[in-house]
Amino acid sequence: MEDHDTGAGAPEVGVSGASPPPSGQASPSAGRQNGRPVQPWSGHGQAGDASQHQNGQNQKAKTRKRRKRRRGRKVFARDDAQFAAAGLSAPAATNNPASRPPEAIVAPLPSATPGRPEQDVRRPPMQELPVFAALDLGTNNCRLLVAVPTRHGQFRVIDAFSRIVRLGEGLTANGRLGQPAMDRAVEALKICGDKLRGRKIRKARLIATEACRTAANGAEFLDRVEREAGLKLEIIDRQTEARLAVSGCGSLVDRDTQGVVLFDIGGGSSEIALIDLTGHRSPRLANHIVSWTSLPVGVVSLAERFGGRTVTREVFAAMVEDVAVRLHAFDGRDRLSHVLASPKFHLLGTSGTVTTLAGVHLDLERYDRRRVDGLWMDRDSVDRMVEKLVGWDFQQRVANPCIGADRADLVLAGCAILEAIRAMWPSERLRVADRGLREGILSELMADDGVWRNNGRGRA
Repeated sequence: MEDHDTGAGAPEVGVSGASPPPSGQASPSAGRQNGRPVQPWSGHGQAGDASQHQNGQNQKAKTRKRRKRRRGRKVFARDDAQFAAAGLSAPAATNNPASRPPEAIVAPLPSATPGRPEQDVRRPPMQELPVFAALDLGTNNCRLLVAVPTRHGQFRVIDAFSRIVRLGEGLTANGRLGQPAMDRAVEALKICGDKLRGRKIRKARLIATEACRTAANGAEFLDRVEREAGLKLEIIDRQTEARLAVSGCGSLVDRDTQGVVLFDIGGGSSEIALIDLTGHRSPRLANHIVSWTSLPVGVVSLAERFGGRTVTREVFAAMVEDVAVRLHAFDGRDRLSHVLASPKFHLLGTSGTVTTLAGVHLDLERYDRRRVDGLWMDRDSVDRMVEKLVGWDFQQRVANPCIGADRADLVLAGCAILEAIRAMWPSERLRVADRGLREGILSELMADDGVWRNNGRGRA
């Protein structure tokens, strides 16, 4: 089951609009040599002094430089001594010791597929950009992004993977991850592991969220993932999940905005962050979170309790009320009361629910991330789309290209969560984000690593 949200539809992430691609993007065939993972580059992105080579090598390097300059690109000679030990580096330390992730591991597997013949392996580009990776294993989806930094605050996605695995299927009733669900997730994670081992990753963060947090056998499952997929995943807490969602959407909040309620409707939980921007604005949107909550309800868990295939208007209203009761128990819900009436306040949604609604609203024949990410929807448009979906039966939902069979039994549960949020924080505008945790991870990894500080154009 492939997810339409791959995260690779736009050439750059970090701001709205396109930017030129970096010249140091790794090629798909780079990263393996003679069947072995290439060891990651441990330097800071710039190669060593060419004067260390013999005179003949110097002359060849100078010739190559002149040729590249004639094509308008500056290059650096590569120093093979820059390659260090195999595996991924640990993510950069944060100021809060409790939030520091453990080392992310991509271990070589005993049964690794043999690499391409030596003659087919391309040499890495002369000018290297550091490669960062983010993996998010949620209750419903398994998603991976691999990216390189570009201009300040931006990065370019060079590889991506997304698959609906429904890891949390049956979790609400049983309290445990089911065998078929775990099998699906492991198969998806094996693909992610192959992608990561095929590149020289400077830093990565591999996270698991609500399903692994709450399942009695969540830790046992992650041990299996490490054995079979060669990936060591970190279970993050709900506060970290909310912060990462905010970090991933910073560029979708305009400079004159005074307040935002950002929500991420997941499979097993829904994170909500209240963001106050009436004071001096920090470069990091997450620094402006004044209140947050994580509801232990998402599209999978809500659909399993109320039903997802046949949803009457009465059932839909009951789902909305269930979520509303949880929201009313949120003590910090009034922290943006001073800006709710302002035209500079809006909702910002990052989840399959809002991107699906946007796709239906645009009447897309095929989901298109470039048209959905950053889209503004007014109150009436959201009302019409929710009403349309509630009026469709299961087969009509399946037939819509932006919903399909994989989401048809979940989308109305997501709409119910959305309606409860809109009732709690009424707004004339909703902005749609086809981005979230993975983009937040990448932004934080790159910022903490200093790749944007070293050069205004984002080159390390």
